[in-house]
Amino acid sequence: MEDKIRVLLPEDEVDARVEEIGKKISEDYAGQSVHLICVLKGGVFFTCELAKRITVPVSMDFMCVSSYGAGTQSSGVVRIIKDLDEPLAGKHVLIVEDIIDSGRTLSYLIEVLKQRGPADIRICTLLDKPSRRVKKEVQVDYTCFSIPDEFVVGYGLDYDQKYRNLPYIGVVEV
Repeated sequence: MEDKIRVLLPEDEVDARVEEIGKKISEDYAGQSVHLICVLKGGVFFTCELAKRITVPVSMDFMCVSSYGAGTQSSGVVRIIKDLDEPLAGKHVLIVEDIIDSGRTLSYLIEVLKQRGPADIRICTLLDKPSRRVKKEVQVDYTCFSIPDEFVVGYGLDYDQKYRNLPYIGVVEV
C-alpha cells in the first residue's frame, strides 16, 4: 500500500528560499571561503542546491550521523557512520542539515567538530522544528523554513529510505 503524501512546501517555494539563504550566506562570508559539511544522507539535495547559490569560494565534505532507525522518531543515540575526509583547522565551517528536530544529533556533532580547530562553526538547515527542540543551546544561523511537528519527506528527507527524490517537502499521512 502506498503512503499518501500531502504537499507542505511546493518546489518553487523551496527553490526561492534556498536562493535567499544562499545570498545571505554569501554576504555573511564576503571576502572569505566557506567549508560546507553536508550531513548525509538527507542533506545532500539541499547542500548541492545551496552550494550553487553561494558566490564566495566553497569547499565541501560529508558526514553521516544518525539517530534514526527505520522509524519516525529519534532513538536519542547518536552514531557517526561516516566521518570527514579533510581536516577543519582554521576553516569557516557551515554545517548543512536537512532538518533539525530535537537538536541532539546536531549538539553532539558541534561538540565533535569544535575539537578539530575550525575558525568558526555556523549551522544552516532546510527545515527546523523548534517545538521539538530538546537541546535549547543549538543556535541555527540560517533556516529556510520552520515547520510544525509533522513527519516530512522530499528534497532529501526520507521515510524508511523512500521519497528522498520528491522535489517538494511533503507530509507522510499513514
